[in-house]
Amino acid sequence: MTLKYIQLKPESSPPNISELEPFRSVVVADEPVTPEWQSQVSEWLVKSGCLYMMAWGNKCSTWDDSVDYANMEAFNYETIPDEKFIMTTWHENEPLKEVFWFCKKDAFHPTVELINTLILHISHFNRERELIAEYKNA
Repeated sequence: MTLKYIQLKPESSPPNISELEPFRSVVVADEPVTPEWQSQVSEWLVKSGCLYMMAWGNKCSTWDDSVDYANMEAFNYETIPDEKFIMTTWHENEPLKEVFWFCKKDAFHPTVELINTLILHISHFNRERELIAEYKNA
């Protein structure tokens, strides 16, 4: 199992993470973003092989919708194959540690085994050590 942390500053370009495919992701949205950039990042998650996305933080329900739309768009709004369907959740009123616990214990894809996890941190400030430790302790 691989646990990876990526900090993305709003409006920055996401890196190549194809080595994680297929994976689950927790989007930790510490800062507001533009809808256009959010769409770009959601498309990147879809193209990179994310199959389960959990959003927490600033307007987290919009991340849930954005990834859903990006997944539908990737298949021209037609039927999405089971092995490419992305499960999405948002966790608006929960502590982050509970989202991490959910990711570890309940975030399973119905048809694809997910052994890799990405913590995608939307922030100008790097909290890698803190978030990795909180994830491991969940």
